[in-house]
Amino acid sequence: MKTVANGVVSHVKGVTGHVSGLNLSYGGLQGILHSNSSLFSLGHLKMLDLSFNDFMGSSIFKFGGFVSMTHLHLTDSHFTGKIPSEISQLSKLVSLELSSYSSRPYEKTTIDMLTMKGIAQNLTSLRVLSLQFVDMSSVVPDSFLNLSSSLTSLWLSFCNLRGKFPETVFHLPNLEELKLFGNTNLTGYTPKSNWSSPLNYLGLSETKISIDLHFLTSSLKSLRYLYLQKCNFAGSRLHLELSDNLTQLMSLDLSGNSFGGQIPWSLLNLEHLHYLDLSSNIFVGLPEIHGNSTKASSTLHDSSKKQLVGGSIPMGLTFLSLYNNLLSGTIPSLVYSLPSLEYLHLGNNEFTGNIKDFQSLSLSYLYLNNNKLHGMIPSSIYGLVKLSDLYIASNNLSGVVKFEKFQNLQSLIHLDLSYNRLTVSFQNFSNYTLPKLSSLHMSGCKITQFPHFLRTSTQLRSLDLSNNQIQGNVPTWVLDVGRNSLSYFNLSHNFLTGTIEQFLWKNIEVVDLSSNLLEGKLPIPSPSTNFFFMWNNQLTGALPSSICNLTSVEVIDLSNNGLSDRIPQCIGNFSQDLSVLDLHMNQFRGKIPSIFPKGNILRNLNIHGNQLEGTLPQSLVNCRKMEVLDLGDNKINDTFPNWLESLPELQVLILRSNRLYGPIGSPETSFPFRKLRIIDLSFNQFGGPLPTKYFQKLVAMKSVQDDELKYMGELYYTDKVTVVMKGLYFELIKIQTMFTTIDFSNNVFTGKIPAVIGELKSLKGLNFSSNKLKGPIPSAFCNLTNMEWLDISSNMLSGEIPWQLADLTSLAKLNLSGNQLVGPIPSGNQFDTFENDSYSGNSGLCGYPLSKTCINDEAPQPPLFDQQDGDLNGFDWKIVWMGYGCGMVIGLSVGYIVLSVGKVDRRVRVMGREIRSRIVRRAKKASVGTRKW
Repeated sequence: MKTVANGVVSHVKGVTGHVSGLNLSYGGLQGILHSNSSLFSLGHLKMLDLSFNDFMGSSIFKFGGFVSMTHLHLTDSHFTGKIPSEISQLSKLVSLELSSYSSRPYEKTTIDMLTMKGIAQNLTSLRVLSLQFVDMSSVVPDSFLNLSSSLTSLWLSFCNLRGKFPETVFHLPNLEELKLFGNTNLTGYTPKSNWSSPLNYLGLSETKISIDLHFLTSSLKSLRYLYLQKCNFAGSRLHLELSDNLTQLMSLDLSGNSFGGQIPWSLLNLEHLHYLDLSSNIFVGLPEIHGNSTKASSTLHDSSKKQLVGGSIPMGLTFLSLYNNLLSGTIPSLVYSLPSLEYLHLGNNEFTGNIKDFQSLSLSYLYLNNNKLHGMIPSSIYGLVKLSDLYIASNNLSGVVKFEKFQNLQSLIHLDLSYNRLTVSFQNFSNYTLPKLSSLHMSGCKITQFPHFLRTSTQLRSLDLSNNQIQGNVPTWVLDVGRNSLSYFNLSHNFLTGTIEQFLWKNIEVVDLSSNLLEGKLPIPSPSTNFFFMWNNQLTGALPSSICNLTSVEVIDLSNNGLSDRIPQCIGNFSQDLSVLDLHMNQFRGKIPSIFPKGNILRNLNIHGNQLEGTLPQSLVNCRKMEVLDLGDNKINDTFPNWLESLPELQVLILRSNRLYGPIGSPETSFPFRKLRIIDLSFNQFGGPLPTKYFQKLVAMKSVQDDELKYMGELYYTDKVTVVMKGLYFELIKIQTMFTTIDFSNNVFTGKIPAVIGELKSLKGLNFSSNKLKGPIPSAFCNLTNMEWLDISSNMLSGEIPWQLADLTSLAKLNLSGNQLVGPIPSGNQFDTFENDSYSGNSGLCGYPLSKTCINDEAPQPPLFDQQDGDLNGFDWKIVWMGYGCGMVIGLSVGYIVLSVGKVDRRVRVMGREIRSRIVRRAKKASVGTRKW
């Protein structure tokens, strides 16, 4: 790599100042270009091209002094700072290219409105203007009103433009290329009349410009490239409406919209079309091919095989993406016979049937993942010698895959066979290699041994062998595979034993060895680690303080091990990126670390089920992003932490089974625990009256959410928590956002149950059992129409059971035993399913199901409803006709019980897939073809 001094300076050394052109593009130059560089002494320069070098840290301000300049090209050379207003005075400019991409905001190039207006008004000979990735947040789009009529190319992608884009730009008489990609706040309209333009390239993807698609495609007859991903279309988007005038079109991207119905192949009868992206829509139909011509005749079919639409298929396609639609039925034979196809993405649809043989050898990228395909992998795939990416995960494919069949695919970079019913054997592949292999994902492939060919995979970035049947110790060479390249490593859910001394990877981001049988001390990976999962093993010993070297870590899950001793004090403040710290079900002792600094983003802290003692650290109040705080089943000795009420995002608070004591008290803020949905204070020594004023303020429990199943957590981690439901302990490895419970049982609360509880309408479960509560059961409980279990047993409650409780048709478990209740038991609905143990220890009660009958049949009669006989035996889960309007709770209740049982759980599958995708996307950088923007 040349330095600037040895590059630019050496090119101009000894010249007299009459150089008119200097082209150093792609020159490998790097370093700072100083203002006193001899380059700026070349006053007669007309053409200067420094594109595609690295002048990181160099200011762009000196380039306004070349008064004779006609062509100034600085594309992707990493100049930073404000574009000087002097550039707008270079009136002879014909081509100005200042585009410069940088992922770091402090290295960006900017332009102000005055300079932009000057460029539009003064540069009357300008034909090419490229300012992509230049920050124009201070520029009003009207600044483009006076652009030169000579302009042929205008590139303004990803410029942070906002406001209404002037329609006059679309009418510029010589404009051939217009790129506005990625300006997500840019509005306006494409022309709706009198649009005659030589445009051959139009990119409006990810803008809010309103597009009349039919008129656009009718008017722009010269279009060759049209990119309208995630756009705003005028009128209905139910059906795709294109004109048949696009005879020159070569590339079409309509992905990420809401086009539905059948794909209108009759309108895509385009002889020159080679790139077609209709992904992430809601299309349901694909064609069946007939004939064998250059434009194959086709007929659209729906899933019932009824003929729908006729048309012709562009057989010159090299790129076809129909990813993430609702396409069903078998994959049409057309797909297998396109002779020039290089990229095919049919993933995330509902295709069924077998994968057929591919006739063309041109395929480099093949994605059939996340469908319902079955049968064996066709032999033709092993003959696609140009294949780079093969993704067929998450189908129903079966059979034995002998890995030696892949030996001819020497260009293979990414291979994913996960989540099928395949059995993969490496028995005869140890002497072969796949030299370009970057990612190998074979989760759930019944693998019994480590693939030895990986020893030579020096470019491997992602390895997933999770959910297999690999036993024994992890060989040392496995922990050294891709030492300098590996980013993702997943061997979770196997039967691995023994100890791991150390991880050797230098650039690892994800380490997952959870759910194995590993023993010994906890090894700590490289500081580059973002996600560290070792839960559900048999690790012992202290948690090394070296874990605080993971300064970039986002998630740590070491739960369900035998780790002991004290938690290092640094654990609360070693990573500004730490979002999840899960240490539950270990044997840690001592105090909870006391330092949680301001500005941290900790979202989930779970240290449930240890032997921690002392008081709660008040620095937890600095965790403003905290959603889940589970400190249950420890030996914490303190009063109720009222100061937690100010945490704006807290949804789950578990303090169960500690040595907490004293009254709860009253709120100290206007909106305490504003998002709290799960609170468990059971098995402590809290006393005094129930906290009525807190109950009045629990806003999140007062509103009933919709029935859509959503879960707490983030993209790479779903929250888990241990709760008591209907008298049983469950570990929920996924927490539904509609799951709402209060458990204050086994304390020494006194006084009455406040009627305000009846306002908490989203409650699923309420447990005040084993306290010293007196008075009646509030009739306001009848408002808790979503409640599925109610336990107020072992108190001193008196009076009658409110007959209105019979209206709670979701109620599946009721325990009123051990009180002083009297009178008749209500009848009807769920009360006809409860057995004696729901009422035992109340000598004054009478009526069904007790043997004691009520005198003179004095039981009050609530309104009658149709009922279904049911049976709920003890705490067992029985099918009962109940729910949100009788019927929903069966599926919903089962939905709560997402237990950590079985070898494969969906939490790991989804989380692993998302993390792997991020790693692979980063490795691939771009897929196929040149940049559209």
